[in-house]
Amino acid sequence: MGFSLPMDSYLKKAQKYQFFFTYGKVSEVVGLLIKVEGLDVFIGEICKIKINDEGKFALTEVVGFVKETVLLMPLGELSGIKPGCLVYPSGKPLTVEVSEKLLGHTLDGLGKIIDGPAIDHDDLVSYPVQRVSPDPFKRKPIQEILPTGIRALDGLLTVGEGQRLGIFAGSGVGKSTLLGMVAKYCAADVIVIGLIGERGREVQDFIRKDLGVEGYKKSVVVCATSDKPPLVRLKGAYVATAIAEYFRDQGKKVVLMMDSVTRFAMAQREIGLSIGEPPTTKGYPPSVFANLPKLLERSGTSENGSITAFYTVLVEGDDMNEPIADAVRGILDGHIILSRKIASQNHYPAIDVQNSLSRLMKDLVTKQQYKAAGELRENMTVYADAKDLLDVGAYKSGTNAVIDYAVSLHHPIDIFLCQQVEEFSPYQETLKKLLGLFGDSR
Repeated sequence: MGFSLPMDSYLKKAQKYQFFFTYGKVSEVVGLLIKVEGLDVFIGEICKIKINDEGKFALTEVVGFVKETVLLMPLGELSGIKPGCLVYPSGKPLTVEVSEKLLGHTLDGLGKIIDGPAIDHDDLVSYPVQRVSPDPFKRKPIQEILPTGIRALDGLLTVGEGQRLGIFAGSGVGKSTLLGMVAKYCAADVIVIGLIGERGREVQDFIRKDLGVEGYKKSVVVCATSDKPPLVRLKGAYVATAIAEYFRDQGKKVVLMMDSVTRFAMAQREIGLSIGEPPTTKGYPPSVFANLPKLLERSGTSENGSITAFYTVLVEGDDMNEPIADAVRGILDGHIILSRKIASQNHYPAIDVQNSLSRLMKDLVTKQQYKAAGELRENMTVYADAKDLLDVGAYKSGTNAVIDYAVSLHHPIDIFLCQQVEEFSPYQETLKKLLGLFGDSR
């Protein structure tokens, strides 16, 4: 009596397993670029390069192709890589391991904990670093105010939950300090901070001085310092955004801070020029301006929660119209401009309220507050226009009632806008002081 083997079922089971492994070989290393032959991979795939027989590997990512040659860029140091090194594809893009247990920790640009022991893998969820932005038809409208504890912002540039704002300034004007104040005082469940391309010295300073113990407990810091490869700095921005998205998907009220978008753009410029992109606008290749909206649009509201985002932009030579600043300003929902002239007068935070804008403020605040904020700006403008005459003594009091009123309000407005780093101002108190400037403290 004969019988037949179920070959089809065996074949299907066998097809689930990989009985061989493909690998490529390094053929050339030029600058930041590693050229590899013999790989079948996709853009964004993570590959490992075997450096020696002791099991040491270097992580890389696929960034392009030239005919049959695969172009990789390192996610670490290049030292030890030579022609002939074996390259193993992983078959997947970069992911970050996330959970509530990340709160109170600092990660590197690839999402690995650097301030303590690693968290048990069973407690973590894998999240892709590269994700698409929420469907615009599923984004919840921005209706709630997010108090920041800073009078100049809450009173004149009111921020909504899910709004995205840019902080524009030259170097040394107080961007990081302003971010620290927002992180410490804002009414958020979780704060995610991306320090991209910043000085290594500033990381612990920011955590210790600006965040403080209580602020750090509800924060996740992603740190990709200026000495890291450009791909790590680039990924640091995406990792911070992915972590913020994870907490947003849990229904949390998240604040994402990135310092700075300019360093992200510079990292993309290095990568783009290395793989042969043409420099177009002031040396920036087209990929920079293609990637900016992909990063910035991922924050904001979704059907589950909100990410209120603050992105700093380092403007070269205090030029607010340089290419990156101009591109970012066009994408975001408002801009906060810090002035070197105001900072030189020992006025902090050095916010230029006349040139700053929150696009959503009118929809969020009462008519009374909006009118008072407009009146404050008008008086500041009148005083600025008359300042030269006042300084040389060419203006006589009583000549112009509008100027007299602006002069009488100048000092109270300055007091209202000035705020010490350690000074917290509740939203209702800020509103009372703003209305009180014009004789209405209701």
